[in-house]
Amino acid sequence: MVALLLTGPDAAGLAVLGRALVEEGLAACVNVLPGARSIFRWEDRVVEEDEAVAIVKSVAPLVPAIARRVREIHPYELPEVLALRTSGGSEAYADWVRDAVGERLRDES
Repeated sequence: MVALLLTGPDAAGLAVLGRALVEEGLAACVNVLPGARSIFRWEDRVVEEDEAVAIVKSVAPLVPAIARRVREIHPYELPEVLALRTSGGSEAYADWVRDAVGERLRDES
């Protein structure tokens, strides 16, 4: 199982993106967290902006398809798609994630 971090300009936009990922079978669940403050370097300057964060739960083989879909929907020129492998935790939850994306996973194979 993997958890992917995405940021975006607002929670509403990430909710649209998250819904698409779940409806298309790329993700089992997407949590959208409003109220993030991001500080980052962009085009040789330090920028500080209000953003929202999404946490996408899926499986490693679907990460490339998720990244492609995010690039298609996301308003940023360079959207963040950071995949983190999970370890430990609830095996029952991991099974649910795998089951939720199983059909799409078979399609990608």
